[in-house]
Amino acid sequence: MPHRTVFFVSDGTGITAETFGNAILAQFEANMRRVRLPFLDSVDKAHQAVRQINHTAEVEGKRPLVFTTVVNDEVLAVFEQHCRGMLLDMFATFVQPLEVELGIKSNHRVGRFSDASKSKAYHDRIEAINFSLAHDDGQSNKDLEESDVILVGVSRSGKTPTSLYLAMQYGLKASNYPLIPEDFERRRLPPALAPHRKKLFGLTIAPERLSEIRNERRPNSRYASLENCRMEVSEAESMMRREGIRWLSTTTKSIEEIATTILQELRPERLEY
Repeated sequence: MPHRTVFFVSDGTGITAETFGNAILAQFEANMRRVRLPFLDSVDKAHQAVRQINHTAEVEGKRPLVFTTVVNDEVLAVFEQHCRGMLLDMFATFVQPLEVELGIKSNHRVGRFSDASKSKAYHDRIEAINFSLAHDDGQSNKDLEESDVILVGVSRSGKTPTSLYLAMQYGLKASNYPLIPEDFERRRLPPALAPHRKKLFGLTIAPERLSEIRNERRPNSRYASLENCRMEVSEAESMMRREGIRWLSTTTKSIEEIATTILQELRPERLEY
């Protein structure tokens, strides 16, 4: 499919439009140039954005795709009347039918997420992020019992990004702890983890992929050698099986897939299901 530009248009941050739009675009193997146009909260700003979109249409010779979450009627009207792109109004697609089904009008407010900084959920999420950073890579055992999830695995198996994703997306206090050769020699978990077995979840990875990742950080080292990676992964998986720890391979999975699997398996008390 030929190159095409996608615009994510919003009178707020544009994050919702971009997230939803990217989820839809992921269904297509296409080369897309992505442009976010946030905070279009006036008619003048809308006209400027339309000129940019229309110019792109002229230069590329194809209609740009325009995902919008604009709720201001006057601003939206500018796009509906003057935009030469394919306009995909996500709020009109979902909010209007829901108004009919529920028999009530939506708040129809710009930036409903702008109140987030005042909410308990927001502050819980910030606290979870700070907790996860403080408990990254086993650097602190303090308050480890407060963890909702404790990820274990060999170095560079995806523990840190998964911990931070769980904290940012779900407000979970996610710790992570590396399994190192000394643990394999003892053939048991690090002592600090033993009391929290129910919160443990293991991450593993294909040795070949692990070697690639480690070579980016420490090229031509024993740490990154394929032989060492095979040994560490094998020992870590054996320990997880021996200790009855649930685990998965991160080799071909996205952070979102990993996090979803962890939540399904551990079902932290903090979340509602």
